[in-house]
Parts: sequence; structure tokens; C-alpha cells
Amino acid sequence: MRFKKGDKVEFIYKNKKSAGEINGVYPGTQEVSIKQSDSPVDLLFSDKAVVKVEEQERIVVPQFVADVIRILKGKWEDDLATSIDYKLYTEQFVHKWSFDERIRGWLQYASNQETFARAWMDGYEVEQEPLYYVRLPIVRLNTLGTAVEGDYKYLWADQATGENNIFQSLEYPSTLIQSGWKTKFTESEIKNMDTRYWAFAVPVEEVDGE
Repeated sequence: MRFKKGDKVEFIYKNKKSAGEINGVYPGTQEVSIKQSDSPVDLLFSDKAVVKVEEQERIVVPQFVADVIRILKGKWEDDLATSIDYKLYTEQFVHKWSFDERIRGWLQYASNQETFARAWMDGYEVEQEPLYYVRLPIVRLNTLGTAVEGDYKYLWADQATGENNIFQSLEYPSTLIQSGWKTKFTESEIKNMDTRYWAFAVPVEEVDGE
């Protein structure tokens, strides 16, 4: 049987093409039950009279783009034309809505404008952004008074409150982990805390692999 529950399909019903979703399959009779998109009634068809519709690949966008679509579509449901215009994203507008400032530059590319429009209309998935530790070197003086790089300390932050602190271990103290503090951040999260921290950002994989 080539169909399974949940498949999107097309079929002819009352002399016109209709769309629906497979709600049940019956190998013994070679029939499928279809929930019609515009009707609460399930229809029963021979599986030979039904055509599976391949779903389009889901659009993937960065988190900062997803944030813009989520907020502005909720505010201006039918105003894609305004939302896609990079000139809208002035410093004042970006600050007002707490958007990532990268959105203006991102939308200046025609290919990104098309991606934005498709994500707005058809839905999207959020691209998994790379994660970083902020690793701050501990500098000590040797017997000659010369600075020597020693161990490291790491930035911890509670983004719910904006509070952050520096600890020498990624596993200390456990009470902070349980209360929502974290040590892994995206680029935008780090820069939003303090742009100077970005100079000390190290990919999580690099540290964990040591």
C-alpha cells in the first residue's frame, strides 16, 4: 500500500478536483478514507483513484528572521509588502521591536526577500544557529612580572533577568543550571549582552572536543 495516514492527497469528487488528507488505509479492500479539506465528512475511495501530493520543502530561516515574521505577521497579517521592505528597519524601528539589527542587511538581497515572502505565506522552520561559549583567559604574572596566559573563566547568563556572571567552570554551580542560567549562546545573544564579549566567543564543539 503506497499510502499512509497523514498523507496529503488529491482526488476527483463530484467532477472536480479536491484535496484532503488520508485518515485511514484499508489494504484488504485497497481503499483509503480521506478527510476532505473543506468538509468535516470523511470520504472513501479506491486507492487507485487518489494521487499523493508531495509536500513542498519547508523554508528555513535564521532565528532573527523568524522573530520578525512572528511579530509583524501577528501585527500586520495582510501587510507582507511593508514588512519585506528593508527600509522599514530603521535603527529606531529595530530597537522598538527588539529585532536583531542584521535583518536590514539580510533583506537587501533579492533572494532573501523571496525567502522571507515564502516563509511569511507558507510557514517556515528555524535554522539552528551555531552556539558559543564566552571563554575569558585568566592572565597571571610570572616571576619576571611578565603576563602569562593561564586557565579560563566562562560567562554564565540568565537571559530572563539579564543577569550574568563569570565562573571558572562550565559545570559550576549546579544551582544555576537548575534555575535557568546557561553558558551556550548564539552570536546575537552574546552581542546583545556586550559586543566586547564576541572577541572571546569559542564554538561549543571546539571546547567540548578538547
